[in-house]
Amino acid sequence: MTSGKQASQQMKIVFIGGGNMASALIAGLAGKLTAGSNIRVIDPNPAALENLHARFGVNGAASVAAGLVGFDVIVLAVKPQSMREVAAQLLPQLNACLAGGGQPLILSIAAGIRSIDLSRWLGGYQAIVRCMPNTPALIGLGITGMVSAAAVSAQQKQAADAIMSAVGATVWLDDEALIDPVTAVSGSGPAYVFYFIEAMQQAALEMGLSSAQGTQLALATFVGASQLAAQSTEPVALLRERVTSKGGTTHAALVSMEQSGVKEAIVAALKAAAQRGKELGEQLGADAPS
Repeated sequence: MTSGKQASQQMKIVFIGGGNMASALIAGLAGKLTAGSNIRVIDPNPAALENLHARFGVNGAASVAAGLVGFDVIVLAVKPQSMREVAAQLLPQLNACLAGGGQPLILSIAAGIRSIDLSRWLGGYQAIVRCMPNTPALIGLGITGMVSAAAVSAQQKQAADAIMSAVGATVWLDDEALIDPVTAVSGSGPAYVFYFIEAMQQAALEMGLSSAQGTQLALATFVGASQLAAQSTEPVALLRERVTSKGGTTHAALVSMEQSGVKEAIVAALKAAAQRGKELGEQLGADAPS
């Protein structure tokens, strides 16, 4: 009998697209979840393919015409605007897989592309898991929201989780509509953190600290506070209260933020991001005018 570890080492994965997120996933997978030689990357950029082969021992090809028969998972890591065209190129290769008795899992990490539209472009294919990772995946600290179609087997769902867990935590959803809120909270979330860090750096400069000092203080504060919140069993609100002495410096800052409506503005911003995600899904999935 093949052990679980041996089986995972035999998993064959093909990436359509060899950009930053694909590279991050490959870095977490090659030689760990599966051998580098079991990974193929389809990308028209020969330099990207050469780089990935040199780093991880993966195989490369310029187009899906190289064939996909025998692969367990097909990771779609292309820009959302390119997905319809890529699906059209993928369809005959997917049909060849089916004709050979295979049913590869389609793992999409493209923002905004709904499973129902991807399935339609792939001739009604149903074994699809849609994912929303975020950029800290580039350093193995990402988090990914995931939802599977009904046709996805338990084994395929486990494989999808193992792949995305290679670059961070995973959160499974029961309803694909929740991918838009996930996009707003964690998918776009790193930008909000960077934005707040920029504001702290600006304030540090305006109050007389050097650029290097302001950056060091802001970054260390975010890292430390995030780790404290992650490791604590207490609510974040309680941690905040413990730093806030009435009439003290922190209290003055938080009162100023409350008076400026900072919390309400942040909540409204995330809702706007979620709404935009929903709109993009509808736009990208709409039938082209005849």
